[in-house]
Amino acid sequence: MSDSDRTFRVALADDEPMGRLSVRALLERDPQVELVAECANGMETVLAVREHRPEILFLDVQMPGMTGIEALEALEEEHLPVVVFATAFDRYAVEAFDLSAVDYLLKPFDDERFARALERAKQRVASAAGPAEDLSRLVTSYGETIERQQAEEGGPVDRLAIHRGGRVDVVQVDDILWIEAADQYVELHTEGGVVLMRESMGHLERSLDPRRFLRVHRSAIVALGQIRALERHPGGTGRVQVAAETWLPVSRSRLTAVKARLG
Repeated sequence: MSDSDRTFRVALADDEPMGRLSVRALLERDPQVELVAECANGMETVLAVREHRPEILFLDVQMPGMTGIEALEALEEEHLPVVVFATAFDRYAVEAFDLSAVDYLLKPFDDERFARALERAKQRVASAAGPAEDLSRLVTSYGETIERQQAEEGGPVDRLAIHRGGRVDVVQVDDILWIEAADQYVELHTEGGVVLMRESMGHLERSLDPRRFLRVHRSAIVALGQIRALERHPGGTGRVQVAAETWLPVSRSRLTAVKARLG
């Protein structure tokens, strides 16, 4: 089958109904496109990619519950489609996406710009070039973006407030050894024990000092000074040791950043 005869499986994710309508209308003009899923948030995107296995994903960034970046992180150990970001996100994210995604569309975009992005994505799929390396660069660049934003906004937090009814408990960031995801909560592991906090991993990552804390997996953030060992696995993933007997997973896209930060 020639490239002109083949069909490309495409999914789109945007929390705005008009945004989905606009992208859908543009996709329907291309006879090579088979639209297999439309998603209104990050979790729907994760489930749709797992179920429908699209080859191309048009992805918004700011969506409720889970951002587009967090959705990619949740999929990073699995088959990843070629990603085109279609977003109104600010200039910091654009800098990162330009290094990593096959293309980005800054809203509002015109029909010609969309067509060029779609063509680039189709060429990437046809060439069988995988996005794993791109995602790795995205994760690294995203960390640098966090640092720049914090510098402009007054720096990272030095303590976390945990609200429990009418009580507020305070955890000093200096006391945190590592953080793990726990459903709708996170577990803050400190020398004094484990503190449960209702917060997302993404928000914590953006709040903590990226020079001292590193997201090693979608489910784990580690204080760099607490890492005792790093092991690589044959599949491109790994794990880090913190405390005496605790090992935390390192995802494939983050392994290079972890190795670089450990020196």
